Amino acid sequence: MESQDTEIEYKRLLSPHDPPLRVLIVGAGLGGCAAAIALHHHGHEVVAVLDKVRNFTRLGDSLGLGENAYKLLARWGCNIKEIQEIGNQAPTMKIRRWHDGKVLAEQPLMDMAGYIGHRGDYHDIFLKWVRERNIPILMSSDVVSYTDTTPPSLTLSTGQTLSADLIVAADGIKSLARPLVLSHHDDPISSGYACFRAYFTPSPEMKADPARNAFLGQDSVNFWIGPDTHVVQNTLRGGKEFNWILTHKDDGDIPESWFQPGDMDQVRRLVADIDPNIRGAIMSTESCLDWKICYRKPLPTWVSPLSHRIVLLGDSCHAHLPTSAQGASQATESAGVLAVALDLVGRDEVEVASRAYEKLRFPRVRVSQTHGEDLRDRWHNVLKNVEDDVEIDPEMVKIKACVVVYLLPQAMC
Repeated sequence: MESQDTEIEYKRLLSPHDPPLRVLIVGAGLGGCAAAIALHHHGHEVVAVLDKVRNFTRLGDSLGLGENAYKLLARWGCNIKEIQEIGNQAPTMKIRRWHDGKVLAEQPLMDMAGYIGHRGDYHDIFLKWVRERNIPILMSSDVVSYTDTTPPSLTLSTGQTLSADLIVAADGIKSLARPLVLSHHDDPISSGYACFRAYFTPSPEMKADPARNAFLGQDSVNFWIGPDTHVVQNTLRGGKEFNWILTHKDDGDIPESWFQPGDMDQVRRLVADIDPNIRGAIMSTESCLDWKICYRKPLPTWVSPLSHRIVLLGDSCHAHLPTSAQGASQATESAGVLAVALDLVGRDEVEVASRAYEKLRFPRVRVSQTHGEDLRDRWHNVLKNVEDDVEIDPEMVKIKACVVVYLLPQAMC
C-alpha cells in the first residue's frame, strides 16, 4: 500500500520470520487499530481485528492525538493529514481563572493534546487505514474465553475458536483478558471525581446570543480552573462543533460508563459562579453525560502467565485520566514497541518479545499517567484561599508536556 502523503515514500517492512508471525487483535478501537497498523507495517500477519459490536457508532466526544502518535502513524504509511484536517486548528490553549476568566497561562496546544477532534471522526480514519491494508475487521465477534497455551486461542460466543502466534487484547478496561493476565478480577476504585460532558452543534440562536457565543467564532481551547473543579472548552470546525467537560468532586456510585445521562440541574449549580463568558453556553446546554472517573492500580503484568502469548494493550492495561490527554497516543506507542519487539526474536521466542514489550512500556506509561494526576491536582489546588490580586506563577498551572521518548526509534521507522 502506498502512503497518500506524497512527501513520504512508504515501504512496508519485510517480516524477519518465514512464515510471518500470525496475530489476532481483540478490540477495534483506536488502540486495536494502531496495533493492526503497526504489526502490518513490520511484516507480521494480522489475521483479524475482532470487535463485539454489530456496527460502529460515533461515540465519545473530544480526544487528543499527540505528536508522539502521529509521527509513528506517518512512519507506518498513514496519511496523517487526514487527522490534522479534522483536529482543532487553534495554535494555543489558555488556562483561565474560574470566576472571571483571567488568563493565567497560555501555551501551544501541542504541549498537551496535539490535534483535538471528535473521537468518532478519528476512529473512522483509523478504521479506514486498517481496511486499506486489507486487514479483516470482524464485527459481532464477542470473545467469551481465552486458552493460555502455545499457540494461544480464543473462543467466540458463536462457539468458533481462533488461534494465532500472539493475541493482543486491546478492548479496554473491561477486557476479559485482564483477569486472565492477573489471575483475579480487579474492581475499579472511585477516583473521587466525575466528568459531565457535552458535545453538540451550536444552534443559530446560540451563535447569535452574546451571552453564549464568546467562544464560537473560531477554533479554540480554554480551561477554567478553580478549587476542586475545572472546565475544558473545545470549539471545532470554526464554531460548527462545541464541547465542554466539567470535572468535579464526586462520591457517587453509579456504574462506570460513558453513557450515563447527566443531571443538568447539578451542572448549572456547579457553574453558577464561573466566568460569564462560558457560563451561558454551559447552562443552556440541554443534556450531557455523567462519567464517573474510576481508578485502577497499575497492573503488575500485561502478559498471560502460562504461554506469555496473550498481551494487553492500551486502556486494557494503562488507562489514563482525561487530564493526561495521552490515552490514544500511548496506545499507539505501545503498538509500535510490540511490533518492534516481535521483529527481534525468533518464531519460537514470542514470549521473550511480549515480556520485553511489557518491561519497556511500563515506566513510560506510568510517567504519562502521573502527568495527568499531577495536572488535575495542581489545577484544583492552586487557587484555594488565594485572593484575586495575587499573581499566579504561570508555571504553576501550565501543562507539562509529556517528554516524547521513542523507544527503539530506528526499528520503529
